[in-house]
Amino acid sequence: MPGSVKLRSVKKFGQENDGYEFSDEGKLRPIYGPFKYYAQSIKAIFTVLDMLYCRFALQFRFASCREICMMIFGSICAIIHGSAQPLMLLVFGMLTDTFIEYDIELNELTDPEKVCVNNTIQWRNLTEEENLALNMTKSCGVLFCFRLLDIEYEMTNFAYYYVGIGAGVFILGYLQISLWITAAARQIQIIRKMYFRKVMRMEIGWFDCTSVGELNTRMSDDINKINDAIADQVGIFIQRFTTFVCGFLMGFAKGWKLTLVIVSVSPLIGVGAGLMALFVAKLTGMELQAYAKAGAVADEVLSSVRTVAAFGGEKKEVERYDRNLVSAQRWGIRKGLIMGFFTGYMWFIIFLCYALAFWYGSSLVVDTQEYSPGTLLQVFFGVLIAALSLGQASPCLEAFAAGRGAATIIFETIERKPEIDCLSEAGYKLDKVKGDLEFHNITFHYPSRPEVKILDQLNLQVKSGETTAFVGPSGAGKSTAIQLIQRFYDPKEGMVTLDGHDIRGLNIQWLRSLIGIVEQEPVLFATSIAENIRYGRPGVSNDDIVTAAKEANAYNFIMDLPQKFDTLVGEGGGQMSGGQKQRIAIARALVRNPRILLLDMATSALDNESEAVVQEALDKVRMGRTTISIAHRLSTIKNADVIVGFEHGRAVERGKHEELLDRKGVYFTLVTLQSQGDKALNQKARQAASSDPDAERKSLNRAGSYRASLRASLHQRSRSQLSNVVPELSVAITGELGPRSYSETHSGLPDDDSEEVEPAPVARILKYNAPEWPYMLFGSFGAAVNGGVNPVYALLFSQILATFSMPDPVEQRREINGICLFFVVVGLVSFFTQLLQGYAFSKSGELLTRRLRCLGFQAMLGQEIAWFDDHRNSPGALTTRLATDASQVQGATGSQIGMIVNSLTNIGVAIIISFYFSWKLTLVILCFLPFLALSGGFQAKMLTGFAKQDKEAMEAAGQISGEALNNIRTIAGLGKERNFVEMFEAQLEAPYQAALKKANVYGACYGFAQCVVFMANSASYRFGGYLVYQEGLHFSFVFRVISAIVTSGTALGRASSYTPDYAKAKISAARFFQLLDHIPKISVYSDEGDKWDHFKGDIEFIDCKFTYPSRPDIQVLNGLSVSVRPGQTLAFVGSSGCGKSTSVQLLERFYDPNSGRVLIDGRESTRANVAFLRSKIGIVSQEPILFDCSIEENIRYGDNQRHLSMDDVIAAAKKAQLHDFVMSLPEKYDTNVGSQGSQLSRGQKQRIAIARAIIRDPKILLLDEATSALDTESEKTVQEALDKAREGRTCIVIAHRLSTIQNSDIIAVMSRGYVIEKGTHDYLMSLKGAYYKLVTTGAPIS
Repeated sequence: MPGSVKLRSVKKFGQENDGYEFSDEGKLRPIYGPFKYYAQSIKAIFTVLDMLYCRFALQFRFASCREICMMIFGSICAIIHGSAQPLMLLVFGMLTDTFIEYDIELNELTDPEKVCVNNTIQWRNLTEEENLALNMTKSCGVLFCFRLLDIEYEMTNFAYYYVGIGAGVFILGYLQISLWITAAARQIQIIRKMYFRKVMRMEIGWFDCTSVGELNTRMSDDINKINDAIADQVGIFIQRFTTFVCGFLMGFAKGWKLTLVIVSVSPLIGVGAGLMALFVAKLTGMELQAYAKAGAVADEVLSSVRTVAAFGGEKKEVERYDRNLVSAQRWGIRKGLIMGFFTGYMWFIIFLCYALAFWYGSSLVVDTQEYSPGTLLQVFFGVLIAALSLGQASPCLEAFAAGRGAATIIFETIERKPEIDCLSEAGYKLDKVKGDLEFHNITFHYPSRPEVKILDQLNLQVKSGETTAFVGPSGAGKSTAIQLIQRFYDPKEGMVTLDGHDIRGLNIQWLRSLIGIVEQEPVLFATSIAENIRYGRPGVSNDDIVTAAKEANAYNFIMDLPQKFDTLVGEGGGQMSGGQKQRIAIARALVRNPRILLLDMATSALDNESEAVVQEALDKVRMGRTTISIAHRLSTIKNADVIVGFEHGRAVERGKHEELLDRKGVYFTLVTLQSQGDKALNQKARQAASSDPDAERKSLNRAGSYRASLRASLHQRSRSQLSNVVPELSVAITGELGPRSYSETHSGLPDDDSEEVEPAPVARILKYNAPEWPYMLFGSFGAAVNGGVNPVYALLFSQILATFSMPDPVEQRREINGICLFFVVVGLVSFFTQLLQGYAFSKSGELLTRRLRCLGFQAMLGQEIAWFDDHRNSPGALTTRLATDASQVQGATGSQIGMIVNSLTNIGVAIIISFYFSWKLTLVILCFLPFLALSGGFQAKMLTGFAKQDKEAMEAAGQISGEALNNIRTIAGLGKERNFVEMFEAQLEAPYQAALKKANVYGACYGFAQCVVFMANSASYRFGGYLVYQEGLHFSFVFRVISAIVTSGTALGRASSYTPDYAKAKISAARFFQLLDHIPKISVYSDEGDKWDHFKGDIEFIDCKFTYPSRPDIQVLNGLSVSVRPGQTLAFVGSSGCGKSTSVQLLERFYDPNSGRVLIDGRESTRANVAFLRSKIGIVSQEPILFDCSIEENIRYGDNQRHLSMDDVIAAAKKAQLHDFVMSLPEKYDTNVGSQGSQLSRGQKQRIAIARAIIRDPKILLLDEATSALDTESEKTVQEALDKAREGRTCIVIAHRLSTIQNSDIIAVMSRGYVIEKGTHDYLMSLKGAYYKLVTTGAPIS
């Protein structure tokens, strides 16, 4: 039968236990039977018990005998504690009976004709026999003959009972919590140690596939989840489960009839809860789906923000986003309505349940006299408390499930065997090391990207004592070869040998101790200079440290520092300059006295002066060692014994500097490009020096830093092969007009996501919600009525008790029926007001969320492009901000207002009722209210855990683990894993001690929170007894006042639990308003700026200098001067990062130059209206960005200013050689191109992009490497289309293939942000300069 659930056998401990078999549809369908609710509850409990027995027990695998004893004793305490509440009900039942008996006696003895004789009420002037005949058998003054029952004495006894139970609860609560937490703390400490120890043993390939952020999260959050699942929550679950069992047992033992009646109604609540969960889950799913669509639009648009800006599609995209938000809003409102309906329904059923229980219960008390009034209350509240306890136990189940999930991942890692175990003692150690290295037929892929071959059949020899230099373009496999020598990875095929021995057979720690490595960006640890050098070799003397520092040219600068060798270098060496860090790293490598020295671009990140000093140090230390040097700065490796040229993972050439220049291969191309750039820059610097004496120094420094940045970006690119950077991510920027190396270098920016913001004023939040004021008004009205319902319940409950002491049976029955009917009316009112509240607030909240999301998205698209370069504004971060911040703002309005109004009305009405009926008793109970509120606060604090203290205690350990994981390569290279493990374990002692302290504090708080209710009851009923006896207060008023105040106390607790949401909302709103208030430097929505008729397309760059705002230290354009007349074609050629694409972006006004001017038709670009200027420019980039819609819509995107007919679209397609291909598709122009155009080939995408540019009819056409990514056939077609498109337009072309630009009117060869030569093809060939060399060698410009 579809949807059926069968119970399978429960497997043995430790086995995977799939307790239920799901139907084909994979869903559990609710079964509506009379006992379905309890069947489900019992089923859930058995599932939990099974879980506790099987998988859950795995979380206790590290418990010693001592911890097991603590957990057992804690569980016993929890069981006894759980039975305290049902025990209190026994006392409460007897107390109620005593009050009612007293009231009956009081009523009887007010008649002067009656008197209390021998504990029986009799007529004064009749004999005993006559009284007996008149059935005068009512008892009186049980303790004191001939006078009224002494209510004060009785209440004092009950007060003692309450105090006794309260004291017991305090001790049990304390023991239960503190024992479980203490036991957990010890186990968690062991888990942390074992996890970190295992992580530090893992091979580097594992780190490539596992992000450091993820590992840090595991170290903190996941282990905390295990802690939550094995600490106090277990005790609390056992306690609540015991209360559930004892409550039902009491109900059945004291009065099975009434219990069955109540239980038979309960499934109605269960059905309501089940249906509500079902609907809410379904609607939430639909809402999330709709938001996911809107989120996908936002993500697509923000990822392609340059394309959107270039084609002026901002307003169109905001509308598209808003359209997707409408359906999400609709689902959200429906969800609010459904929740309101079912909440109302459940309250209605609960009040019906009260009515039925009291009506049937009173007939058992009054008519058949089976129960006393006290028994009625014991049974009713017994079942109620049991049901509530079951509900309260469910959060514990969530904690168990989360803990189990986290434990699975953590224990998987603990059990994993590393492929290269760096702490293993296995392997040989050679007696004598010569230092000959050889690569035999090595093929290698990084584990994180198995589809990309990095080394391909590499064969290479490095002789001992020689300096071998590796050169080649980025990604050729140079750094990879070095990492194989260090055995960070093992090759898939082939082997690396040291002195003829396969390094896989050698001991890893010993092998790495032979190797010294200096990287481009050396990692220093947050300690002193001396300690950093000492990391090179344990137990090294201070003299050795000084010697190493001298050899590394570091001694003099260290001695100039105030603290000399004891100077702290700061986090990541942040207090030191690049050159200083580099020299400390060289000293660290030298102190090892290594046989093999690896220099991975050791000087490329330095300015000229530092570079010279560091280079000198390196030349000094290379003598007599096997040295491998990787450098992009070729001048530094001219003197190497052997230079090896790498390309596509192979060593393609080998020899000395002169030999390789004659061969005209990889090395020759690299040298040519670099020497040309240097020459031009020096010439530029000399010109500047004649006008400004300081300029030479500045220019050279800039050149140095620019060179640095280029190397940095290239190195980062090769580094990104080491870490798990998904290659496609860079397409978002590189594929458009982006700063080429930005996507690689931005990871180095400081991470200040957590910048502080001032919470936003509520008034401003409400201002955005102002249009919905009628909904909020009606919602608040509903909430206010709902708030009054609880105190009314207290009124009715006490009234029922009052009827039991009425002398007239007819009057009594009428009164009871009336009250029960009133319960039904209150239930009905509650139903309608809950419905009103749910609908009104969800409507106002959803409308606000949609409005904010729309405004936020509009504000984002209005920002200048530089804003998106900031890593905090990455598409992912912005999409998340739109999704979370906007919905969190609801926490300060909408349903939140409803909750607050509800709680305030509840408290207000309760206090009014209480003061009206007995102000004295109210004042006594109010004295306990702060304690009740405090206990509520403790409870809330407990639910969230002492998270902050835990976090602070773990911070020191977290810093060590963070530093270790972030710098794992350096640590592995130095063989310092053990040191970090020991440091980490030493830091775990503080959190462990903190946890032990927390166990006691927390236990005491929990015990207090649990016992304060008993103490309050003790005082209230004792004082109530006094008022009843001394001041003639009716006993029902005592119950009325106490229950009214107690309900208001819970409302107060509820209100305080909303404060975190409220605070979160204000912070989210503040972040949102910060975005809305941010004024962009280049505003696309502004109407200001020049617009002119007869736009010609005359372009001139005059001495433009530019740095990207995200990298202000790197000069990208260095005085660019070039002009192009209307209708001419200008081609830029040059190596990556020389500023070609940047110049195009200045023209589009994505950025403005820092100095110099860009003139268009003789007007400054900064004065032109942004939207107007961009409307005159069409662009086709190397990786064109298409949107996830039809081909027609993508072409139409070219012009968002006017309405385009289908004929316009077809005309543009024909010009782009696209029409025939589109017509061959089944859906023709309606064919969807897929996300980022994934359904099409590159050539097809490129032609759509050309059609999109043509349909604008632009005066200026920008072609950014438009054919470089295509195969020969596609290139031919696309090139034809481009040649057609260029006719009669000013055109700027960027190309890496020189054959495509030979016909250009002007060819400008760029190097380092500066034009080194320009002219026609023939003119440049005759100059025999840089362009001539590029054309004749046929080398690609990499």
